[in-house]
Amino acid sequence: MLTGIDALAGSLGDGRTLVIDARPFAEYSKGHIPGAVSLDLFSLHWVDTTPAGIDAFTSHMRLVLSMAGVDESRRVVFYDNASGMLAARGAWLLQYLSHPDATMLDGGLGLWRARGHDTETDLCAPVPSELRTAANPTLIAGYGDILAGGGSLEIVDARSPEEYSGKTVRAARGGHIPGAKNIDWSGTLAEDGRLAGREELGRAYPIARDARIVTYCQGAYRAAHAFVALKVLGYDDVRVYLGSWGEWGNRPELPVEA
Repeated sequence: MLTGIDALAGSLGDGRTLVIDARPFAEYSKGHIPGAVSLDLFSLHWVDTTPAGIDAFTSHMRLVLSMAGVDESRRVVFYDNASGMLAARGAWLLQYLSHPDATMLDGGLGLWRARGHDTETDLCAPVPSELRTAANPTLIAGYGDILAGGGSLEIVDARSPEEYSGKTVRAARGGHIPGAKNIDWSGTLAEDGRLAGREELGRAYPIARDARIVTYCQGAYRAAHAFVALKVLGYDDVRVYLGSWGEWGNRPELPVEA
């Protein structure tokens, strides 16, 4: 799930690595890793997790990623400013689409620069390709999956404590999914922007190894970061609730705790 700074630096220009800058284009244009293409992942959130909604999301994402040059023949490395939620969203998304080698840059652009590596401001136009891999339904969840899971799921809320408690409201209703455990994603980053070490991550996620885990946040970006952290720790059964609170909090028929 992670690619180190030095490993990426050694593979630039090898023709086998596609680097994707997941930040907004305005940030990309001020400086990016040489050869990286721009794909603003924050503009691609989705809040309909009915079966038809997930099918539409899958088709749309496959098309968008293909236009960015993604296919099965090259490894893909996503990055943002740190080991952040945008890069994690990209890594999770390609894992969901069964790409054989998709990771996030551990430490992001901040650590890349701190290590003395060059950046450029030239626009790198993507070369469209075709991503043909099948989606993996075991890595994604809809609201129906959470309702059907009942108390058998370990639900991880990756938002801030204020969002979890309902003090900060970003939907029609505040609060959290009943039974969810609040583990703020920002507490799993090291000072240099890398993902925290395994020991620290293990303390952050005191979850049984055989748990069936679903992560969520507001729009499934911080939830994707939690997914990456849990995969680094070796958890097998982890899904991202795609609609997250942007969907759950706006569906009045769904239960809420605050």
